[in-house]
Amino acid sequence: MLSVMPRAANGSIELEYETFGFPDDPTIICLPGLGNQLLLFDVEFCEAFVDRGFHVIRMDNRDAGLSSLSGADDEYTLADMANDVIAVLDDAGVDDAVVLGVSLGGMIAQATAIGHPERVRALVSIMSTTGEDGVGTPSKEAMVALVAEPADTIDGQVEQDLAARGIWSNPEWFDPEQMEAYFRSCYERSWVPGGSGRQFQAVVRSGDRATGLAALSMPALIVHGENDTLIHPSGGERTAELTPDSELLVMDGMSHDFVYQAWPPIIEAVTALTARTFT
Repeated sequence: MLSVMPRAANGSIELEYETFGFPDDPTIICLPGLGNQLLLFDVEFCEAFVDRGFHVIRMDNRDAGLSSLSGADDEYTLADMANDVIAVLDDAGVDDAVVLGVSLGGMIAQATAIGHPERVRALVSIMSTTGEDGVGTPSKEAMVALVAEPADTIDGQVEQDLAARGIWSNPEWFDPEQMEAYFRSCYERSWVPGGSGRQFQAVVRSGDRATGLAALSMPALIVHGENDTLIHPSGGERTAELTPDSELLVMDGMSHDFVYQAWPPIIEAVTALTARTFT
């Protein structure tokens, strides 16, 4: 299995990314959610796509993982984060890709498709939303956990993240020991207190993507959990309603979870979606 970890540059912003498979195969680039790192996309998830003939890129968004941190006064937007995605594709020598994003990553994927349609073979937006008011609204409990101030220590942050994940995960899918190990692996790699807050502000200042989504022409897959309390299922439903050539996959039992229980149907649906782009 080929795995390479280079860095791309978008102006002063450096983007950490990793590749799996062979560059001549169709590429999927995977974009993590708020405060998350490329580790969100487990090696087994990436290798499952490689086994189906894909070249896979997973990346750290700016203000997370090993990518550059913005300054306290920097005011970037989702369009800027979409430009980061293009910088990674350029650095990897990829002309176009299936752009797959989870949660915040789904918003960045949408912005990439809107701003750079010639580089997006297909759009995959997972448990995300359009940015419109009253769409995809979190529950009050989830919102409180989402905007909480970061903890002062890694141990405190892990405890805070576990509590938040307990709010918006399917209890039958939530494994505290597994999730604690995941969070610790992330923070041992890189801990960026305040990074998720800056990413959240990028979402706020970017407005909605309704007009842009309605103008898209590439195939799209919209995935949402039926029980999502962090981004209400109306976020996925509205994204699919606006996007012309889209399929909506509502996942039974799924809340705001991107864990192994959700992978098989997503992998199969993305594979089928990509096959359509070659016909």
